[in-house]
Amino acid sequence: MKIELASDAPLAERLRPKSVEEFIGQKHLRGRLSTMAAGGRLPSMLLFGPPGCGKSTIAILLAKATGLPFRRLSAPETGLAALRKEIQGFRVLILDELHRYSKAQQDFFLPILESGELTLLATTTENPSFSVTRQLLSRLHVLKLRALEQDELLEVAKRGAAALNLDLSEESLELLASMSGGDARTLLNLIEYAAKLPPEKLVPAELAKTLPEMVIRGDRGGDSHYELASAMIKSIRGSDPDAALYYLACMLESGEDPRFVCRRLILSASEDIGLADPYALPLAVSTQQAVEMVGMPEGFIPLAECTVYLALAPKSNSTYAAYLAVQQEVRRDGPRPVPLHLRNAATKLQKDWGFGRGYKYPHAFPEGWADQEYLPQDISGRRFYHPREHGMEPKINLWYQKVLKMKAGRGKPPSPPDKGRSS
Repeated sequence: MKIELASDAPLAERLRPKSVEEFIGQKHLRGRLSTMAAGGRLPSMLLFGPPGCGKSTIAILLAKATGLPFRRLSAPETGLAALRKEIQGFRVLILDELHRYSKAQQDFFLPILESGELTLLATTTENPSFSVTRQLLSRLHVLKLRALEQDELLEVAKRGAAALNLDLSEESLELLASMSGGDARTLLNLIEYAAKLPPEKLVPAELAKTLPEMVIRGDRGGDSHYELASAMIKSIRGSDPDAALYYLACMLESGEDPRFVCRRLILSASEDIGLADPYALPLAVSTQQAVEMVGMPEGFIPLAECTVYLALAPKSNSTYAAYLAVQQEVRRDGPRPVPLHLRNAATKLQKDWGFGRGYKYPHAFPEGWADQEYLPQDISGRRFYHPREHGMEPKINLWYQKVLKMKAGRGKPPSPPDKGRSS
């Protein structure tokens, strides 16, 4: 393909494909894109995907294919007043970063799209389920784009190097592609940077030292924010310290708020480890305090320690599952009356009503246990907590098991335990 370079525009802009056939990536959409480009008439659509995957390029190619006058604008730079003027006389609007418009601003498009006087080709890096109103989303066809794969990035790198007459080895091109994080625009910026280096700096070992430190994008409000956190927690739950550390680094290097990471670790210590290792929760809380004290970037040290500890700890979700079982009971049937003998008789009238009557003070009995019922009468004997046989939980539950035997010895065995959610 012959590359025509114009002026001093960024390489990414100069290499923007002129047709769907020249476009690299999004193999899963190639057939649909070709069909839409050939059809001449487009539906309004939303292109959703990570930075540098080709959203705006696809929108431009499709707009050109219609043969209709189109305008390209950026939501952060264009208020509604300016937008009304800018779209006059145009049939197609390419709007970058639709998610930057508020919900009220997005309502501006509803009557326009309903009447068909304008075709909207919008782009967003954020999950449209959360960033676009339901009313507007119902009027848009959503195309989900993916980050470019290594072979696709390598092809982009070769085009960029050829356009700049830059002699780079296959290994150097692969290094640049791997550093771009699936972002073609970032990759071409790296190619431009490399083109200014002396030849001896273009070998992989020197390139890795010379190139500017890349800032990994972390979409705090979008999918990657929650996907990385979810992957870290699932890796901890699955006892894989290497994977847990990897996702921790992905979050921290992208600029994730370490307080968010601490909160996830604290929850994991309670939900996934629980009584199998009761020291996990204090460690997670101490980690939060340590991170607050030392700050970043050194805060990664206690965070890494805690992450590995949680991944290696024995696992039990018994308390988590027990609460879910109780929650289901209360939500279904509502709170039942507290047994009278457990109520506090704070007044004479309450004493007359029987509050506190018959309560047995456990410390006044052998072994500190009194044979009495604590649950409401309608669910007497029910068990919600079901111990796991992992880590320290069996030891912690030795006394509980003895209590259950003493309860069973009075001639009324407890009901089978309610089954809660399992890991």
